[in-house]
Amino acid sequence: MGADAPEYGAGLSRRTFLLAAAAGLGGLAVSACTRGSPFSGPHPVDANAVSAAEAARPHTGRTVDAALTPQTTDIDLGGIHVRTLAYGNTVPGKTIRANVGDEVAVALTNGLDHETSVHWHGIALRNDMDGASPASPDIGPGQRFTYRFSVPHAGTYWAHPHVGLDTDYGLYLPVIVDDPNEPGKYDAEWIVVLDDWTDGIGPGPRQILSNLQSGGMGSMGGPGSMGNMPGMGGMGGGSDRSGAPTSSATSNGVGTSSLLGGDAGDIVYPHYLINGRLPTAPTTFTATPGQRLRVRIINAGADTAFRIALAGHTMTVTHTDGYPITPVDVDALLLGMGERYDVIVTAGDGIFPLVAAAEGKNAHALALLRTGAGAAPDPAFQPRELDGRVGTVDTFVAADTVLLPPGRPEVNLAADLGGNMMGYDWTINGRPYDQTEPLTIRQGQYARLTFTNMTMMWHPMHLHGHTFQVVKPDGSPGPRKDTVIVPPMRSVAVDLVADNPGDWMLHCHNAYHQESGMMTRLDYDS
Repeated sequence: MGADAPEYGAGLSRRTFLLAAAAGLGGLAVSACTRGSPFSGPHPVDANAVSAAEAARPHTGRTVDAALTPQTTDIDLGGIHVRTLAYGNTVPGKTIRANVGDEVAVALTNGLDHETSVHWHGIALRNDMDGASPASPDIGPGQRFTYRFSVPHAGTYWAHPHVGLDTDYGLYLPVIVDDPNEPGKYDAEWIVVLDDWTDGIGPGPRQILSNLQSGGMGSMGGPGSMGNMPGMGGMGGGSDRSGAPTSSATSNGVGTSSLLGGDAGDIVYPHYLINGRLPTAPTTFTATPGQRLRVRIINAGADTAFRIALAGHTMTVTHTDGYPITPVDVDALLLGMGERYDVIVTAGDGIFPLVAAAEGKNAHALALLRTGAGAAPDPAFQPRELDGRVGTVDTFVAADTVLLPPGRPEVNLAADLGGNMMGYDWTINGRPYDQTEPLTIRQGQYARLTFTNMTMMWHPMHLHGHTFQVVKPDGSPGPRKDTVIVPPMRSVAVDLVADNPGDWMLHCHNAYHQESGMMTRLDYDS
């Protein structure tokens, strides 16, 4: 683990909490670890198998070095200054970029007053570098640790903490893995990171969680159970196009979304950002007319799905969560938290708003594409493309080159998603994370994992260390992904190959659902 790895004595422990508002580290049970034995804990992991899997990945012999310092800092969101948590002094943090087969070495120095980690979202990396306990230990205040792993697949990824509610601050950054052999079918690249923002402006994440826990009104298992609650969405809201609640929406501004299947979210945020900027002071990407632009879109939000469109342009979707698909033209795209999409657009002549509507929340984020003269549009502008062809997971199919080999699943795994509003409890298979019974799999198995959502809320479900292939309702293959939206009262099946040994988190990427128990593990049996 390197000479700068923190010492973790055998007595290390941290009490997992689910419903205590004052804490900020709930939902993550930390096992005792010692240097040289990162897998000590409730389930032994075959360290030799992990090392063998790492050796089998492509290796160029090149190392990409980077440094991260999570710290408290002052950030300008575009005329509004906040004191928040960030990597260095920017939101998002500086992009880390590597080629397939490179080793990435990221030296982290923890400048926070509490433990932290860095999870490399979507990368099929070695288990002991995943940045989530118990596979890899959290890093204490003032301590240093170097994450070191190879990157086996090209794609758009990102990094964020996996400790408590730290995902709802400014601690995130893009991670781009290039394939030098990929044909260059674009002229320029635009990385777009979406976020919902409250820290330093509205209630902080811990206060939000406390409000959610005190506002519960019964079971989430049936229609109307959400009610109208302070700081939360309700089931009573309508929507004229999902992205804009009608007058029947709840009084706090959260409505419903037909794309999400019901309630749009739990939290109304003061602001929504693209690349760390408010709509009134947007970032601008400059290109020339006729250029083909590759736009890499990342949803780093904690509770918000975004419907994104570029005014005056059609988007050709080429990748989902890093993996190529059969290209599809759309006018807009829906992204749940943790999802990424790559699109190609041919730039027009002028100045064009890129608008990310906060789905069902009657607000949006904004950036600008400038290729010529013209005045910037009003910050409240809504392009007609938001009402056009909206791409969702059901729209796409993995490219032939990345389809999983056909075969009958050898094992069936179930993740039943449940919850109860009385204490804002969320579960997988009837259990919160501190009582979880992990799913198990053996190396090499072909598995079908079925998410069954028994709540009235949608959940973006994310599996660490793997990609899976979505199974369409007719049984045909969908796209390759690592994060998939599971609508309320519906099931979504995905297929995966157990090719990355270890203990891996499986959880909802709504930060508040995860923090309140909706997380389990997928453990490899030795």
